[in-house]
Amino acid sequence: MDGQATGDRHSFFEDVLALLVGTLFVALGLTLYQHATLLTGSSAGLALLVQYATGYPFGVVFFAINLPFYWLAVKRLGWPFTLRTFAAVALLSLFSRLTPEWIGYEHLDPVYAAVAGGGLMGMGLLILFRHRAGLGGFNILALYLQDRGVVRAGYFQLGVDLAILVAALFVIDWHQVLLSVAGAVVLNVIIGLNHRPGRYVGMS
Repeated sequence: MDGQATGDRHSFFEDVLALLVGTLFVALGLTLYQHATLLTGSSAGLALLVQYATGYPFGVVFFAINLPFYWLAVKRLGWPFTLRTFAAVALLSLFSRLTPEWIGYEHLDPVYAAVAGGGLMGMGLLILFRHRAGLGGFNILALYLQDRGVVRAGYFQLGVDLAILVAALFVIDWHQVLLSVAGAVVLNVIIGLNHRPGRYVGMS
C-alpha cells in the first residue's frame, strides 16, 4: 500500500514540487486562453478580463487582486495554507509572464484552447488542492462568507463567475465567452471527479 493511501504527510520537497508543477500547468492553460482570448473564473478570470480591457499584464493584475484576501486566508485556513497559496500565486504570476516566451504557435484552434486549457488548469489546481494550496482569492472570501452565515460558498463563487462572464460580453466576442464556459466545464469536471473526500488522503 503506498504512502498516499495510508495518509502519510507530504514532505517539504513534495510540497515544493507540487507548487512548481501545479502552477506550470495552470500557466500553460492560461497561455492558451490568452492566445485565444478566452476567460476562466475566479481571480484568474478577473485578471484576464482586466488584461483584455486595459492591456495590463496578467501576472501583475493577478498578484494584486489576491493581496486583500490573505488576511482572510490566515483567519479561515491558517498560516501554512496561506503561505503555500501566496507562493503559488507568486509562481503563477511569474510563470504566466515567462510561458509565452518559452512556447510559440503557428496555429491554435480556439476550441482546442478552451478544452486543453481548461484541462491543464483543472489538473494544476488539483495538484495544488492536494497539497493544501490555492490560487483564488474569491474562493477564500467565499469560505469566509459561508462561515459567517452570509451565503453558501458555491453560490457566491457562481455569482462571481457569472458576473465576470457578463462583463466579458462587453470586452470579447460572445462566441469566445461560450468557449470560455465550455472550458470552465472541463476544469470543474476534473476537480469534481478527482477532488473528493476519501479519493486522496495525502496531507501537507
